[in-house]
Amino acid sequence: MRVACVQSGVVYGDPVANVAQGIKRLRSLADDGVDLAVFPECYLTGYCVDSADEAKRIAIPLNHTSIQEWIEASVRWGIHSVVGYAGRDGEDVYNGACLIEPTGKVSEYRKTHLPELGLDRFVKQGSALPVFDTAIGRIGIAVCFDLRPPEVVRCLALQGAELVVLPTNWPEGAEFAPSFLAPVRANENRVFLASCNRIGTENGFRFIGRSGIWDVSGKTIASAGDGEETVVADIDLEQAKEKRVRTIPGKYETTVFESRRPELYDPIIRK
Repeated sequence: MRVACVQSGVVYGDPVANVAQGIKRLRSLADDGVDLAVFPECYLTGYCVDSADEAKRIAIPLNHTSIQEWIEASVRWGIHSVVGYAGRDGEDVYNGACLIEPTGKVSEYRKTHLPELGLDRFVKQGSALPVFDTAIGRIGIAVCFDLRPPEVVRCLALQGAELVVLPTNWPEGAEFAPSFLAPVRANENRVFLASCNRIGTENGFRFIGRSGIWDVSGKTIASAGDGEETVVADIDLEQAKEKRVRTIPGKYETTVFESRRPELYDPIIRK
């Protein structure tokens, strides 16, 4: 499976411009044999709002013409993609990302863990951590700050996710996430993790780039700097199905899930 993370800038509040830019990249990646293209958090809309009214202004419904054009492009070129946006559902605004398949099927994830920053100050939290079965593998989606609590990627892995896709808007001050959190989450769950950040500035915030793809051991297999860049990696999702690590077969082995003691973990879910 070939995965690409498209690290790029975003035109604030202009989904028409962003989808036009993104579709060009989709076509090029499809020509290069990419199976799954990942774009940043809130790629279609921008993120750095200062009020609930502004959040509502830039938010788009799932049936917005820009998303429909994206779906048509994914179908036309036979490529899976994940793209983020400020979403609107009636009066509710949420931070969303959708997985679009070449069949035209669309699966949506709504960010469940929120920092006190930008759009996330004004949105309704998501309430589910789904894993999606696709023709290219079992894919879980988390968004940016969802990476911080270890439970999110663990829950996705326990449901059989082989690849966790993480659209992000990592600003200055979030360098710890690509340096340490992303590889640790991949390692502790033996899943592949592909994170796509944005670049540039928006309403006073500067974004750091540093998108990356990590294997099941937490090793970096593709990484970006702080400029516009697309990183690509070929991964074997079969590796994510093996949750036993045989450092010395029969003498030094560890397991990801079998060694857990859920009966001891009540404090994790207590308020």
